Amino acid sequence: MKENKMGVMPMPKLVITMSLPLMLSLLIQSLYNIVDSIFVAKLSESALTATSLVFPIQLLMIAVGVGTGVGVNAALSKNIGAKNTAMVENIAMTGVLLSLFSTVVFMVLGFTCTGIFVHAFTKDETIAEYSIQYLSICMIFCVGSLVSTMFQRFLQSVGDTFYSMVSLIAGAVTNIILDPIMIFGWFGVPAMGVRGAAIATVIGQCVSAAVAIWLNAVKNPTVKIKWKGYKLNKAVVAQIYKVGLPTIITQSIGSIMVAAINAILMPFSSTAVAFFGVYYKLQNFLFMPMNGLGQAAIPIVGYCYGSKNYNRIKEAIRTILPIAIGIALAATVIFMVFPSALLGLFSPSKEMLSIGVPALRIISITFALASVTMILGYSMSGLGTGMVNMLGTALRQLIIFVPLAYLFASHFGIGKVWYSMWISELIAVVYAVLASRNVMRKRKIMKNG
Repeated sequence: MKENKMGVMPMPKLVITMSLPLMLSLLIQSLYNIVDSIFVAKLSESALTATSLVFPIQLLMIAVGVGTGVGVNAALSKNIGAKNTAMVENIAMTGVLLSLFSTVVFMVLGFTCTGIFVHAFTKDETIAEYSIQYLSICMIFCVGSLVSTMFQRFLQSVGDTFYSMVSLIAGAVTNIILDPIMIFGWFGVPAMGVRGAAIATVIGQCVSAAVAIWLNAVKNPTVKIKWKGYKLNKAVVAQIYKVGLPTIITQSIGSIMVAAINAILMPFSSTAVAFFGVYYKLQNFLFMPMNGLGQAAIPIVGYCYGSKNYNRIKEAIRTILPIAIGIALAATVIFMVFPSALLGLFSPSKEMLSIGVPALRIISITFALASVTMILGYSMSGLGTGMVNMLGTALRQLIIFVPLAYLFASHFGIGKVWYSMWISELIAVVYAVLASRNVMRKRKIMKNG
């Protein structure tokens, strides 16, 4: 077999080659929610609040898809590095079945539980109605989201991030085109409001899935999907979820955090909830380049670990970390200098601007710390352990942040809530550094430093 580029290409070139398409892919993917919110905000602030209120469930669906995909990606990369073809085929087929199983679970929840979730957070019937309309469609028709994520991971596992990007672009462009048509009723299409935004989103996801499946069939000879002769292997499922389950939990932490902060903010103001949803989507957009670097680290580190090239693992981390910090500092400058312009994309009220402008500046101070925690977490996932990523994220987004946010809101008001991020991000980065050094020592990658 020809040596994979992850084993031989100069590291700076490899990181750039693999991460740039991923960065663009994730930036494009994040446009799904941002574009929805921009157009929905033109309907009313209640409609914008509704999409912010249900965002935690969307994050949960993404968490399951991405987490399972990360587990499959790490397992595939390791076995590709070890040139174990039979195991590669079994892992890929198992990944497809797991994505379909997750789809069925969310479909059932979409039919039965959307009203329960929404009414737990708001008594405003207008916001509740918009929320249920949007969320039920996104959950019942989630197959495109989960399947596209899995097949994109197949491409990424062999270092082919360009075609993964192509599938995401196809879905995002579809969504962007359809959003105003279906929300406002252009070209003779009935105006469907919030419901139209959800329909445009799921159609875009299905287009992305179809393109990803086709690209795997014609461009990825290494990872093959073979139904004939396949047998579900419990050991393979365990291998996938050894990394995937902590990653699912890690990704779900964002969902829990957003829901908890919404609950803290709603008694003060529904506008504060709308702002937090907008902030989280803006932050996700600006963090996508760092996520792209981190996701590129998983197959690179996994391949080098499988081929026992330990020096190359250290080289990868030392290459990726400074780039991530630089991107984080650039995001800080954007939030500091242009907070009003960023919020202005979402038709903000004066109240939202008064809450949001100082909040964005306070929060942005923490971005560089967050970048270190994220990159180290992803790198350790490539070594087969998702615990560093999970606990690092839990510290920065949930365990420390949410209790402090509640205390700060209760005693000092909404304006001081955001300072709790300073404390949580600092604790998380200290943990991530110490835990990563420990993992690398145990795997003989690092001896004394």
